[in-house]
Amino acid sequence: PAVTPPASVTATEEQRGEFVKSPMVGAVYLQPTPGAKRFIQAGEQVIAGQTLLIIEAMKTMNPVPSPRDGKVTKVLVEDGQPVEFGEPLVVIE
Repeated sequence: PAVTPPASVTATEEQRGEFVKSPMVGAVYLQPTPGAKRFIQAGEQVIAGQTLLIIEAMKTMNPVPSPRDGKVTKVLVEDGQPVEFGEPLVVIE
């Protein structure tokens, strides 16, 4: 089944940006350790390969890299949130 973008993302944002989707089922973490600085914030520039967030699956921390250079326009998940395969996580413009 096709994964639809969350309602919080408007059609305009969808056209301007690229969704970075979850490559696996797990829990998402926005920083490397509790209390540390987040990997990314909305409005920041990222480069291809830069870690955007981490997904914990089966006690293994899996970094999710940026697929390209660009600007993070929206972070669609919260720290510690469970995610499904193919779920949109970040929008990069």
